[in-house]
Amino acid sequence: MLLVALATGALIYGLVQPRLENDKASRSRFDQFSASENDLALRQAARDRMQEVSKRRKTLQASLQDLEEKNRKRNGHLRKASLEARLLQAGLRISVRAYIMACVALGLTLFLVVLMVSGSLLIALGLGFVGALGLPQWFLSLRKKKRQTKFTDEFANALDVIVRGIKSGLPLNDTLRMIATETPEPVRSEFARVVEALQMGSSLPEAVNRLYVSMPIPETNFFSIVVSIQSQSGGNLAEALGNLSRVLRDRRKMKGKIKAMSMEAKSSAAIIGSLPVIVAGLVYLTSPDYISVLFTDPMGHMILLGSAFWMSCGILIMRKMINFDF
Repeated sequence: MLLVALATGALIYGLVQPRLENDKASRSRFDQFSASENDLALRQAARDRMQEVSKRRKTLQASLQDLEEKNRKRNGHLRKASLEARLLQAGLRISVRAYIMACVALGLTLFLVVLMVSGSLLIALGLGFVGALGLPQWFLSLRKKKRQTKFTDEFANALDVIVRGIKSGLPLNDTLRMIATETPEPVRSEFARVVEALQMGSSLPEAVNRLYVSMPIPETNFFSIVVSIQSQSGGNLAEALGNLSRVLRDRRKMKGKIKAMSMEAKSSAAIIGSLPVIVAGLVYLTSPDYISVLFTDPMGHMILLGSAFWMSCGILIMRKMINFDF
């Protein structure tokens, strides 16, 4: 019975085994075909994604090239800024005519005062030109720099307001209008010009570019580039502006760190630059006859001019060494 069972099982296995092998081979071929179809679908999906990424990268590159060309032209115009543009950048709400009249009045006043005090026409003319041309330009530059510093200190907070407004569902125009009414100066007046340009029909990139014209600093340039790219290629504006706000805060921290590290060098430069003048004044107070030769003798005048020239060169070199660009 054992041998009969074994023979029967062997006979059955011999008859069924080819069919089992065929089924196994068919199943293997079917699995390979399904895997190949899945691989083709995955490859096609990956190829489509790569094409989409490449197309978007090309669009971004074209947008960046256009923005770079526009920035180059805009920077060329800003280097040749008119007097009206410089008054706008300094935050002076006066006309060009009033500014010119004030410069002429200052020059004439200084000329008359120096002429009555010294009696020298040449010195009076020189100081009059300085009062009419030099002092107003220096005042404009100083006021422009102070205004830009105040704007930089508050600009990151304004960007945070825009980010929170966009995340809460407010339109971008409403957040800009909120900044134009609630933030401190000079951010409020600059964004008020942006809102006014939008109300006049300008597009958002054009209105933001005007912000860089009236406030030519890297921070507003970054802001205009981010808004222009987002308007052309799309994306998460809140995330982009949040990253920009973080970058601006990091730049501010780095600026303070560099200022603290260079304070010792600035103090040394101030002491070295003022030491000759202080020593000359003390010598004049203690021994006026000893140093008066420099003011009465022609050779002394030459020595004073040479000393002033070399001191100016040293001060300029020290200023160049302790000033850093950000």
